[in-house]
Amino acid sequence: MCGITGFIGTQIADSIQVMHNMIGTLSHRGPDNSAIWNDLNGVNMAHSRLSILDISEFGNQPIFSKSGRYVMVFNGEIYNHHELRRKIDRLSDIQWSGSSDSETLIEMISFFGVKRALPKIKGMFAISVWDTKENKLTLIRDRLGEKPLYYGWQNNSFIFGSELKSLQKFPGFRKDIDRGALALYLRYNSIPAPHSIFKNIYKLSPGAMISVGLDLKENKEEFYWSTIEEANIGKRESFSGSYSSAVDALQFKLLDAVDSQMHADVPLGAFLSGGVDSSAIVALMQEQSSEKVKTFSIGFEEAEYNEAKYAKSVANHLGTDHHDMYVTSKDALNVVPLLPDMFDEPFADSSQIPMYLVSKIAKSKVTVCLSGDGGDELFGGYNRYLVASKFWSKISNIPRPMRGGLAYLIKAVKPDTWDRISDLVYKDRYSGLGSKLHKGADSLHSENIDDLYLNLISQVKNPTEWLINSEEYPSLKYRFDSKISGIERMMINDLVGYLPTDILTKVDRTTMSVSLEARTPFLDKEIVPFALSLTLEYKIRSGVGKSVLRDVLYRYVPRGMIERPKMGFSVPLDEWLRGPLRDWVESLLDESRLRQEGFFYPEPIRTLWSEHLSGQRNWANQLWNVLMFQAWLDEQ
Repeated sequence: MCGITGFIGTQIADSIQVMHNMIGTLSHRGPDNSAIWNDLNGVNMAHSRLSILDISEFGNQPIFSKSGRYVMVFNGEIYNHHELRRKIDRLSDIQWSGSSDSETLIEMISFFGVKRALPKIKGMFAISVWDTKENKLTLIRDRLGEKPLYYGWQNNSFIFGSELKSLQKFPGFRKDIDRGALALYLRYNSIPAPHSIFKNIYKLSPGAMISVGLDLKENKEEFYWSTIEEANIGKRESFSGSYSSAVDALQFKLLDAVDSQMHADVPLGAFLSGGVDSSAIVALMQEQSSEKVKTFSIGFEEAEYNEAKYAKSVANHLGTDHHDMYVTSKDALNVVPLLPDMFDEPFADSSQIPMYLVSKIAKSKVTVCLSGDGGDELFGGYNRYLVASKFWSKISNIPRPMRGGLAYLIKAVKPDTWDRISDLVYKDRYSGLGSKLHKGADSLHSENIDDLYLNLISQVKNPTEWLINSEEYPSLKYRFDSKISGIERMMINDLVGYLPTDILTKVDRTTMSVSLEARTPFLDKEIVPFALSLTLEYKIRSGVGKSVLRDVLYRYVPRGMIERPKMGFSVPLDEWLRGPLRDWVESLLDESRLRQEGFFYPEPIRTLWSEHLSGQRNWANQLWNVLMFQAWLDEQ
């Protein structure tokens, strides 16, 4: 795990010092070693290293191919690098310097070229490689977007880096905020690739590469992997075996993926929430380990947010070396001031707080942690898949004008009034019914199930109504095989959108902030195509998601230990905003301040805050979006 950065440009004075400044911002990603390289063409690359495989000097970067043609810095892990070494050994008499995956990767590129090497590589990575023969820099990001990579053109130079903070140290960096990207941020909680918060600075898309020569010509991304195409292939060439054989096959593939990701020359463990995904990963780790696997979880004082007891139960059953810590609201709130710098650009998934806390706990014992991220998207775990499907089946045959009228009637009654009616009729059975009814009313206008999905995942339905002088970039739409159902399209959209933009960004920034490497076996190069080839009926059965994955898990853990409503990794944000964070909120949402900054219309923001304070509505998530931008803006 590492940080990488660099630039191409001949008009920069004291480029060595510039590189030291840029890589210095990434020391949290790689505290063990730091080095820079440049040449007379104005090509500069730097690397900060977190030593995981071959902790000797032979794993340091920038690294050079034996041929002398290629120079590389890379962030990530290559899980099949031993197999790749054997492949190279069969083709040559190469004398290896060490045993690092970095050396394996650069020689794969040297022997096969970038485009032929990539299909053979299994891992997570952000790569920068300079070709001295063709005078070309190529940036590459892994298939699912586990590792970040930013790039752009500024001050007659091409710049890149693992995080935006390194780019901001480049001389003359312009911090012009992209209002179209800001609108996307309000909708999604985070900014999807290829956009960033700054104009002329981009995120490399998952599964993409871009090449730049000494002429600095702006080129478009080129995709070497397409999740959409894999999904279409999976539908056309779907798994034909029985359900039980699918469970067997998934177990075999997961065992292999977990085994390959357990290789490290430093202490290793796993995050454990006690849910299906993390429990499955830990069970498969313990199955293949001669020692007790170190597992980590956190607990909260508030019972409705506390998963620690479930994690401990699973850990005890599997016999892991379990570490949990109960944190107070004060512990969690102390994280809030750290978030703008940690995430580098506005990011508003509040589970970032517990993710940081559990990463901090894990780092005290290990340097690598496996996680269960990706299971929901691949195997149908999110509640919205079933909710959307049922909702659409009920409303799709109702003419849209009638649905519009029904929406008007629902929203004519205030949410707190609906809540009082619900309490009288159903007691405490339907908590927060009013807000849910209003959200459902907004979805009644949907033209199709894809439109309904966008409504469900949008934190802010019409961001431009909140923003001054902004026009939202269009959301990406994909061409799916006609046989792919509405629910399956939701899952695939989450796999290419929500997963890298939100979940994997959260995991990368929180773990890297404490110099901890996170690995995600569900995103293995063999697991993803297999999951995409499974029929929906193997994933969602009798109204329960992740069926095929659950049945793998139940071979290791009793069913009753796992089966409970999905909790998520959440915090009591609504209460915090009304209580201990109130003064902070008031400061960031001050009307005169909003007017002076010129990004938000004050009226809708202040109305939201007033309704939230009074208890009329729970606008915690929407307010958090605005607050995280405001807090980030304070740091600029």
